[in-house]
Amino acid sequence: MLGKIDNFEDLDAWKLAHQVMLEVYKFVKYLPEDEKYNRIAQLKRSSSSVGANIAEGFGRYHWQENIHSCRIARGSLEETRNHIIAARDLKQAPLKECQKLYNLCIRTRKVLNGYIRYLTKCKMT
Repeated sequence: MLGKIDNFEDLDAWKLAHQVMLEVYKFVKYLPEDEKYNRIAQLKRSSSSVGANIAEGFGRYHWQENIHSCRIARGSLEETRNHIIAARDLKQAPLKECQKLYNLCIRTRKVLNGYIRYLTKCKMT
């Protein structure tokens, strides 16, 4: 996160969250039709929520509200990861695709946690 951050689109956490959402929309095409209103809808909703909450927190302009929104984003990211694990274990999607998306979620979580730590330090200064 080097350089000036002018808007949420500059945040590495948001960029990765957005990538998770884009990849989820590709991933759900592997899932069976009978999951249309269950896993597919949940994956789309939870993955879309990650970046949306990061953006919302950024727009709040207060570290406490920003951290709260980022924690909600992290919860949505973990929900997304849970659905990927379920799809993998139920053999609803190719293992390679499940692993790729799972790894992206883990990377996103690490960056998001770093952003939360950064915001927490900002409150102390």
